[in-house]
Amino acid sequence: MHFSKLVPNVFYTDINEGLTFFVDCLAFVITHDERTAAQPFCVLEKDGLRINLFENAALAKEHNPEFRLVTDDIEAVYRQVAASHPAFLHPNLSTITRRPWGAKEFALMDKQLGVIIQQW
Repeated sequence: MHFSKLVPNVFYTDINEGLTFFVDCLAFVITHDERTAAQPFCVLEKDGLRINLFENAALAKEHNPEFRLVTDDIEAVYRQVAASHPAFLHPNLSTITRRPWGAKEFALMDKQLGVIIQQW
């Protein structure tokens, strides 16, 4: 059995909050856009990664995911995010920190999810 990609579905009460987080802050690109549909939906991509964003208030209340984005230059990612969107830095891990398991990490959060940026 072989899988080639993991594509998370993230649900927002207001899809524009997710677009601010992923497109404006993390530089993902909208590759499929159905924001004007009855049930707004977007596909975002960057560096071979894909995330599906949905606007659905009921599911947004039920699902609060957390996931990791792994990078080979955590300092550059941190500088960019801290300069452009410091409000997204998670108060419990707002600076690059060497974790007990050896990875360097910092964390981001918006109203719907947590994202840990990690470098091994």
